[in-house]
Amino acid sequence: MTPQIGVLALQGAVAEHERALRATGAEVRKVRRPSELEGLDGLVVPGGESTAMARLAAPVHLMPAIRQRLDDGMAVLGTCAGLILAADTVSDAEALKGFERIRGLGVVVRRNAYGSQLNSFEDHLDVDGLDSPLPAVFIRAPIIEDITSADVEVLAESHGNPVAVRQGKILAASFHPELTPDFRLHQLFTDLSSE
Repeated sequence: MTPQIGVLALQGAVAEHERALRATGAEVRKVRRPSELEGLDGLVVPGGESTAMARLAAPVHLMPAIRQRLDDGMAVLGTCAGLILAADTVSDAEALKGFERIRGLGVVVRRNAYGSQLNSFEDHLDVDGLDSPLPAVFIRAPIIEDITSADVEVLAESHGNPVAVRQGKILAASFHPELTPDFRLHQLFTDLSSE
């Protein structure tokens, strides 16, 4: 059966994630409201600005709806800002205060920890489950400062820090896998959504 995967379409590289997911054989649709989560096997929460995304989601209570679907078995891929929104703890969460997040990923993250847009960089990552290095684009990326759950599996590191992790049905990355022509991380997510 073809996996049904949504892309949270509040901000970020929505079309790029859609293209990558379609390349993996998934059926894809945009999600902006809780009702659009129905029937999904997975949801991509893309990069963007985490506070802007939380503010846009707040009026329709989208973050708690995503968490409920996650608890019910839907897979979630959080990239960059999506990682921040999925993390249990954000060490510099002042800007997110009063806004709901998805949570569920046992990590501590710090926003924009790799620096400004000018400090963006690319790396090639050895990722568990992939047979050759994955190109990765880091733009104002969050850093995973600590892992707080024994259930979190580190899939890749860059400069000594975890940059791709998995916990149950959550796959999260500090980088933007949709900005390269290599869709293998999306394939891992499509496979996870099908489990």
